[in-house]
Amino acid sequence: MRCDRLWRNARLATLAPAMPGLGVVERGAVASLEGRIAWVGPEADAPAFEARQTLDCEGRWITPGLIDPHTHLVFGGDRAHEFELRLAGASYEEIARAGGGIVSTMAATRAATEDELIAQALPRLDALLAEGVTTVEVKSGYGLSLADEGKSLRAARRLGEVRPVTVTATFLGAHALPPEFKGDPDGYIDLVCREMIPAVAAEGLADAIDAFCEGIGFTPAQTRRVFDAATAHGLPVKLHAEQLSNLHGAALAAEFGALSADHLEHLDEAGIEAMARAGTVATLLPGAYYFVRETRPPPIASLRAAGVPLALATDCNPGTSPLTSLLLTMNMGATLFRLTVDECLAGVTREAARALGRLRDTGTLEAGKACDLAIWDIERPAELVYRMGFNPLHTRVWRGL
Repeated sequence: MRCDRLWRNARLATLAPAMPGLGVVERGAVASLEGRIAWVGPEADAPAFEARQTLDCEGRWITPGLIDPHTHLVFGGDRAHEFELRLAGASYEEIARAGGGIVSTMAATRAATEDELIAQALPRLDALLAEGVTTVEVKSGYGLSLADEGKSLRAARRLGEVRPVTVTATFLGAHALPPEFKGDPDGYIDLVCREMIPAVAAEGLADAIDAFCEGIGFTPAQTRRVFDAATAHGLPVKLHAEQLSNLHGAALAAEFGALSADHLEHLDEAGIEAMARAGTVATLLPGAYYFVRETRPPPIASLRAAGVPLALATDCNPGTSPLTSLLLTMNMGATLFRLTVDECLAGVTREAARALGRLRDTGTLEAGKACDLAIWDIERPAELVYRMGFNPLHTRVWRGL
């Protein structure tokens, strides 16, 4: 059997859904051909390979390349000053209502060129890649005008051209109300639905549509209009839901067959049941929970009992989760939300791929999928969740290279 590269003498965590737990193969091999997995399994069962290159993993672990399914990597400036205000007692909502928050990042993002946005985003992206990330979702949402949202999405697309990584772009025009629409949220939603979404769809700038359904964001009725427009243009949806209050956004997202509903600290049983029926992934963001010092965690036990898939993401953003470590995110998921090791690892591989609608192509070690691998200097997978501030990555492989 011909292959480009063969990794042998490895321990595999395949995350294959047909296998129990992490899908462990104690002495395994992975073969790639033209950027895809040609064969994976126990080395004793491997066919006779004609490999251009054979690599001895010396007992190291191989997992699927990590996936960060919720980030806001493209933005201008930072919000360190707001962090100081929060330390002095100001709440996230108070800062937002005083003109800070998303709107302050909007001003910096509008002032930046596309090249400047890319230059600012690259260090954040590089930090993720250094930990074995091979796929990352990047949202817009800091331009809040047709021109600036388009600029942000083009910058996100270009990140995948200047670095060896798969970028999924998400249009988040309904993120906050720009100053020019102060007092007229329905007017801004008109712009999002009638001009922005059609333009984004026509140019192929986004793979999905997102919205912020919250008291300081947009109402369920306004969110429904965004989802209707997305559906009309053939784009899947996802939602920032139930982070600060329960507006039943998760159930609304599930009604539209959303890929994911994210945050979910205030999710109720009806929302859980709706997500379970729709197959909508719960994307958990422990970095934001930690950074804004929330005290009400998502209802993990109920989500688990209902069979809702659980993904984990950094939520890398300037205001509420300036986090660029998916390894630390896993530790937070275990420590703050009481996820198991298996749930954490699945949450940044298989279930993260599901949350992006990309499970057919990535997220597990299975023949036919993209050959995206992370090779680790560890003795057991639990080390990836247990350690803080330690990166045991040995090699990152994207598309077989």
